[in-house]
Amino acid sequence: MAAILIDSVTKLFGEKIAVDRLSLQIEKGRIFAFLGPNGSGKTTTIKMMVGLMRPTAGRILIGGVDLAADHIAAKRMFAYVPDQPYLYDKLSGTEFLKFVSRMYGLDSASTRAAIEKYVSIFEMGEYIGHLVETYSQGMRQRLTLTSALMRDPEILILDEPLVGLDPHSMRLVKNILRESAAAKKMTVFMSTHLLSIAEETADEIGIILEGKLLARGDFAGLRAQFSEGGNLENVYMKIVDGQAR
Repeated sequence: MAAILIDSVTKLFGEKIAVDRLSLQIEKGRIFAFLGPNGSGKTTTIKMMVGLMRPTAGRILIGGVDLAADHIAAKRMFAYVPDQPYLYDKLSGTEFLKFVSRMYGLDSASTRAAIEKYVSIFEMGEYIGHLVETYSQGMRQRLTLTSALMRDPEILILDEPLVGLDPHSMRLVKNILRESAAAKKMTVFMSTHLLSIAEETADEIGIILEGKLLARGDFAGLRAQFSEGGNLENVYMKIVDGQAR
């Protein structure tokens, strides 16, 4: 059973086709990078995957559960980090994480251990007791990632997860994603504009333009398919520019 199944999904906004008959199947324990220019349909796809939008046509299954039929069961299986996370500025970082843990009914002992683990990994100990309103963009992103990872989700859905992070923090996130996917068989669906991150971490890459999937495969396979050497940026630009013409 696939961790994520997107089956012939279309999303219309009036007459505009934001996502056009998109089909994707992501197997358990894989890191999938979803690439495309601004306005290509990446965030719209992710919002449909997490239940913030409904497809105009098609279906989405999370862990074998149809999101439209039982969204509560589906949402128990994943954690979501948006590109612009909303946090409660008048809570401290600690209070926010406790709020999230209570909201999901997590065991208090294991939750404390997970919070301590990721606060340490993201080097937030000095700031975790401060109000969120004092946090930088990068610190907010670290807090949001901690709130997602502490749940130990089966599926992690990330929309531009590295926005605002410094190079050191980016390296930490890349290592966490690789280790989690390998050891826990957690599935990661990640949208990003940072092609180097996709090249370094992703098992599979999908490229979307104007709502249509142009290409999918691992990095080596995409290079061979499109007869392009060099890094992922070269392959990506050849695919996107070729379609745009």
